[in-house]
Amino acid sequence: MKTRRLLSVALLSTAVCGFAAAQSTTVGVTKTEIRLGQTMAYSGPVSAYGQYGKAEAAYFKMINERGGVKGRKINLISLDDGYSPPKTIEQVRRLVEREEVLALFQNLGTAPNTAIQKYVNAKQVPNLFVISGDSKWADASQHPFTTSWQPSNQTEARVYAKHILQTKPDAKIAVLYQNDDYGKDALKGFKDELGDKVSLIVADASYEVSDPTIDSQIVSFKGKGADVFFAIATQKFAAQAIRKTYDIGWKPTMYLNGLASSVGAVLQPAGLEKAVGIISVAYLKDPSDKRWANDAAMKDYLAFMQKYLPGDNVHDTMNVFGYSAAQTLVHVLEQCGDDLSRENLMRQATGIKNLSLPMLLPGIVINTTPQQRTALRSMQLARFDGQAWQLFGGVISAN
Repeated sequence: MKTRRLLSVALLSTAVCGFAAAQSTTVGVTKTEIRLGQTMAYSGPVSAYGQYGKAEAAYFKMINERGGVKGRKINLISLDDGYSPPKTIEQVRRLVEREEVLALFQNLGTAPNTAIQKYVNAKQVPNLFVISGDSKWADASQHPFTTSWQPSNQTEARVYAKHILQTKPDAKIAVLYQNDDYGKDALKGFKDELGDKVSLIVADASYEVSDPTIDSQIVSFKGKGADVFFAIATQKFAAQAIRKTYDIGWKPTMYLNGLASSVGAVLQPAGLEKAVGIISVAYLKDPSDKRWANDAAMKDYLAFMQKYLPGDNVHDTMNVFGYSAAQTLVHVLEQCGDDLSRENLMRQATGIKNLSLPMLLPGIVINTTPQQRTALRSMQLARFDGQAWQLFGGVISAN
């Protein structure tokens, strides 16, 4: 009899544990809703990047009006962290513990995402397609619940270094970089590609996101006699760098990281005429480029902007970025089918095969594996002609 009672208790315990496990795998999901969380810089020194979150929320609104994903509406709870890692931790705790989101999506920034990684790992919450090009997100052993979206900073920086070595082997290079994980990661990739030619760098200087200007760094670069300038900067400082370089009559060959290459958000504020000749990379179609005027995907994007983000700058590639990243997540959710557990969500997010999105450049597709978690690993060099980015060379893919 005693044995039966013990067996009953054991079975009951197993059932309760099984129920708890089932409950945990469906957190953030109901028959009518998929609840996602996000931290974004809607205030602070890089508040311009808040446009990513606005575009994504607008895209999900469109999807919801069309019936959602298998009848479930996507509820994106996007909170402001001001690009402050301590605030990111606070907001992510709220999203996970109070809002009980299924997953995090497109959290902004290398430093903010780094700050929450131990917590994300401990809670086993998917942190999908972070807006950070840091190469470390590809390391599944250290970041098992994180994936990234855009090409890595190191890969992009290597492309520029390789182009400099091919076209100007005797260059005198100046490098401006943001003094955080983002800037240092790109700088490492750049130096690694230069290899034994790293001595071509005659000057480098960092800046803090709280700095008012980077004018003094630009003036010092000119004084060093640099004839190539690589700017690893966020939007505000990229615009300042372009403007100051032009205004002091310094005429280096300038390379600008893709994160700050938006015509609408960076080059126009700096002055289009001051940006002529700048080299960057592209992987998305640029709405300011007339070659896409009759492109069906571009027409769909412009119609989306007119209806869901009226008055916003259609030429700002942050909107294209957010639109495309949101499409990627919808694809992943659809691939999950009826199994919207966190486990299956991670499985699908790290198993994307040859996904072609409408606003990606021709020849560029998304592939992920459990070992390689960066969604985009291809890009193309582009040069600004005063109106739009003109692509040159072929599609460059990273291993």
